[in-house]
Amino acid sequence: MTKHTPDRGRSSFLNGNAIALALSMLLASLGVSIATVALPALSREFSVSVSDVQWVILAYLLAVTVTVVPAGRMGDLFGHRRVLLIGLAVFAAASALSSVAPTLAVLVIARAVQGIGGAILMALTVSAARELVSVDRTGSLMGLLGSMSAVGTALGPSLGGVLISSFGWRSCFVLMTALGLGALLTAIRGSARTNSPAETANLSLDLPGSLALGLALAFYALAMTGTFSSRISGSLLLTACGLATVLFIVLERRAKSPLVHLPAFRNHTILASLFMNLLVSTGMMATLVIGPFYLIFGLGLNEALVGMTMAVGPVVAAVSGVPAGRLTDRFGPAAILLAGLAEMMVGFICLAFLPGLLGVGGYVLSLAILTPGFQLFLAANNTTMMIAAEANQRGMLSGLLGLSRNLGFMTGASGMSALFAAVVGTRNIQLAASETVSKGFLVVFLAAAGLMIIAMAASRSPFSSPRSP
Repeated sequence: MTKHTPDRGRSSFLNGNAIALALSMLLASLGVSIATVALPALSREFSVSVSDVQWVILAYLLAVTVTVVPAGRMGDLFGHRRVLLIGLAVFAAASALSSVAPTLAVLVIARAVQGIGGAILMALTVSAARELVSVDRTGSLMGLLGSMSAVGTALGPSLGGVLISSFGWRSCFVLMTALGLGALLTAIRGSARTNSPAETANLSLDLPGSLALGLALAFYALAMTGTFSSRISGSLLLTACGLATVLFIVLERRAKSPLVHLPAFRNHTILASLFMNLLVSTGMMATLVIGPFYLIFGLGLNEALVGMTMAVGPVVAAVSGVPAGRLTDRFGPAAILLAGLAEMMVGFICLAFLPGLLGVGGYVLSLAILTPGFQLFLAANNTTMMIAAEANQRGMLSGLLGLSRNLGFMTGASGMSALFAAVVGTRNIQLAASETVSKGFLVVFLAAAGLMIIAMAASRSPFSSPRSP
């Protein structure tokens, strides 16, 4: 085991670099959440349909999904801090372009570029965090990052609504520009430095592998997000995804400097962490895509009450992130990871039954149980992954963590919605009886609880304990 000796940059938990990482994580989540409330205003501004204006969100998500792994690998090759600074600059510049976009097409392009910056922030914050603090404080910093991600998710809709009503939709992107520049200046002034690229000076980014992986992920994302409604189109997209994945594996085995170091998957700790991350993200996405339908058509709430009820989850997550990280440092990631999954399983079961028994109060209580478990899992799983990773692969693996989360979100949005529709018996939810909607809601969250049982089995496998570097 390597002995960690704190240096000046590692001695203070909230030094300049840690604050810059926290702001970076806030920006990555804010980039999605704050733009969602702007869609109606954008539809009126540019006189376009709802399906057209949704590309403002989809372009960002697609860009993040496709580029998050290459972004992490670039950190390994050229230095985590250096690439993070580039990501902040790209994010701020794209936000500025979004704020002055004259047409929807320009705004969508700017959002795609902003998504590339967001992918860098998502990948490099986790990998750089491991180098800012000693092993016994890694969980605390991971918990802080989890809290900031939740703050961005919770703050976006409410803050965006206030800005749009007062100053128009462009003010949302002006705010992100200012925050991006502030994070960039904070990171530049930070005292600590992350890994030097000197050891990888003879390596280069695997462009053919990046292209093949990007195509595979783009095909999968388009299929899962329902951009094409035809089943034949969806099947063709998934087939193309499979072919591109095979091509990617072939290219990686032959590459001198592969984008993804395939032998890393022989480390079962890494494989289990990625698998659990995907399962958890799939389950959590159900709360976002199925929850509103149940609250409106099952419990009869109006949109304002739905928003207030849904905000409970991110608010609880923001409060519980740092304590989750500290618990990870104190009791070890293995124990906290299992505890988090168990709490999430209980939370999903409560979501399945308590709202039907207690109404909105049961829904809120269930979220208050579920969300801290999610934060426990995130802090412990991210810590496990970074401890298990080789020093020159942390960026790549951090990118894979972000990728597995996004794939879980997309799979959850598609799969859980399909399960819900199958139980309800119609995709036109307005025609369904409230009892049928409640039944669909129950089945979905029992399925989510089942995913947590599978994740717990993976976490308890003999090979799933982290190795020290």
